Amino acid sequence: MIIVVDTVDTKDKAKALVGKTVIWTSPGKNKKQLKGKIAAIHGGKGAVRAIFETGMPGQSLGEVVKIE
Repeated sequence: MIIVVDTVDTKDKAKALVGKTVIWTSPGKNKKQLKGKIAAIHGGKGAVRAIFETGMPGQSLGEVVKIE
């Protein structure tokens, strides 16, 4: 999954995020959380590539994630 972080706009800033945990919380009453890890940078404008434990549902595209 490719993640674009609002405050990151260069490769150097994106490199600082590699290795951090990413959490997506599903909508609905159960609030299931899917966790992943930032694996690498993607491109030159600060996007990062995250690998999640399980496959991500289609409703997660374009949603907000939490980076810890």
